[in-house]
Amino acid sequence: MEVEMGKWRFQKYCSGFSILKLEDMAKFGTGGHDALPRKSSENMRLIISTVIGIVLGYLIGISFPTVSITKLHFPSSIISYIEDRNSGITTQTLLNHAWTSANNQNRNNATSNTTDTLKIYVPTNPRGAERLPPGIIVPESDFYLRRLWGNPDEDLITRQKYLVTFTVGYDQKKNIDAAVKKFSENFAILLFHYDGRTSEWDEFEWSKRAIHVSTRKQTKWWYAKRFLHPDIVAPYEYIFIWDEDLGVQHFDAEEYIRLVKKHGLEISQPGLEPDKGLTWQMTKRRGDREVHKETEEKPGWCADPHLPPCAAFVEIMATVFSRDAWRCVWHMIQPAHEKIGVVDSQWIIHQVVPSLGNQGQSENGKAPWEGVRERCRKEWEMFRKRLSEAEKAYYVSKGMAPPNSTGA
Repeated sequence: MEVEMGKWRFQKYCSGFSILKLEDMAKFGTGGHDALPRKSSENMRLIISTVIGIVLGYLIGISFPTVSITKLHFPSSIISYIEDRNSGITTQTLLNHAWTSANNQNRNNATSNTTDTLKIYVPTNPRGAERLPPGIIVPESDFYLRRLWGNPDEDLITRQKYLVTFTVGYDQKKNIDAAVKKFSENFAILLFHYDGRTSEWDEFEWSKRAIHVSTRKQTKWWYAKRFLHPDIVAPYEYIFIWDEDLGVQHFDAEEYIRLVKKHGLEISQPGLEPDKGLTWQMTKRRGDREVHKETEEKPGWCADPHLPPCAAFVEIMATVFSRDAWRCVWHMIQPAHEKIGVVDSQWIIHQVVPSLGNQGQSENGKAPWEGVRERCRKEWEMFRKRLSEAEKAYYVSKGMAPPNSTGA
């Protein structure tokens, strides 16, 4: 170990102490009649001092194997003492000070390490919340309404188990009023207003307990993407994402829930009355069963009986998702033909009432709804392209050839 003290440099095991003594003795000179006896005495002291320095240095070296410093810097006050030959400083005094300095350094390092250890850092926490204790992190929320007063623990008399959303315009208030009354207190009601009119709905008592979100001229999937995050709707077992123009005379919400649980449906819809607004055979109500999961379509429409539109298929007008299905809806459910179906014994009527379509803009002599319909087609093609490209990019990143798995 090298020890630096100002302009002095001491070698390992503190042998430098003898060098310091030698240089001090040289300052006395050699003149006079008593020079020889004095020189012999000084040489003896030099030898003794050297031996003591070596022994003490060795003992110090083996006594502090954990000291992690390579150089020990002494305060300038000690250096001034050393440089003053008349100060009377002894080897033991200097070693005692070295011991104190090293001990303090170790104590400071231990304190610093303890402080770093006590700092919270949890990489599994959400991004930006790594410094918070995990017990304070609550990743999920809900739409339960709270009071502004009283004990928070007493706010919720009941907790709704299911969530129903409608995308609405005020012109369809009577239809929505009839639909909402089909759902019991087990269902939370959320209205997305595409026409900006919200306060008018207060004429209905249930509206005062509903959640209202208003942004003009947006579709229900625009709302769903932004306001129905899976972590927000996690408390609800099933999420209904419905249009505003559905006739519900034959529909019972509690019975519907019982049937989807019984048949293990993750994505479903009520059967459609075949006399009005029917588009696909799959969604047509069948009067001889509770649920169906597949159908026969027009020749050439289904390359595989387990693929849409012959199976694993519902329409978007009255879709019902389980909590888990909604979280992974982009990946769908496997096997889809067993987990997606139509509930026949609880059916609705698609009234095909012009609603959101009238919020479009007339261009080139076309009706507003035609522009909305064209936009739907464009967005569907954009989505198909994005999905196809994402699949290809994934397989390429894995060094595999992309299969032709994206549906037409």
